[in-house]
Amino acid sequence: MTLAEAATRADNTRLANSEIPWFVSTIVVLGAFLMAMGAVIALVHPAMLVSTDAEITGAVRVYAGYLVSRNFAVAVLLVAALGLRARGVLNTLVLLTACIQILDAGLDCWEGRWAVAPGVAILGVLFFVAAWRLSGYPFWKMAAWRQG
Repeated sequence: MTLAEAATRADNTRLANSEIPWFVSTIVVLGAFLMAMGAVIALVHPAMLVSTDAEITGAVRVYAGYLVSRNFAVAVLLVAALGLRARGVLNTLVLLTACIQILDAGLDCWEGRWAVAPGVAILGVLFFVAAWRLSGYPFWKMAAWRQG
């Protein structure tokens, strides 16, 4: 093992054993709250998710239900991993959430929901930054996905 590899391994061990930074915790809690609120809105009043002239049909309610289960599950798991200080699991969930938010922002742009797209994209970027801080690597490096 080279000196550089040993230093990287020591740095990664230090990262794995260190406290989760306050801004990562803040991003996780904020994101989990927003995802949970999206789940509640989809469950209680799915008409808020579509344009004012769109009809709320049975099919819309089915897909709103999928949004409820996805958002609620991710929100609960994010908070649970944060509470348990399960850094590797939290990193994976943060990366997943970042990908979801970026894809959602892309769909918002595709469908012309310009009012919400920037906020969703910013949240996705914040989650990628949080993952970078948790793992020590940017998301485009394979090591960011392998940290545990």
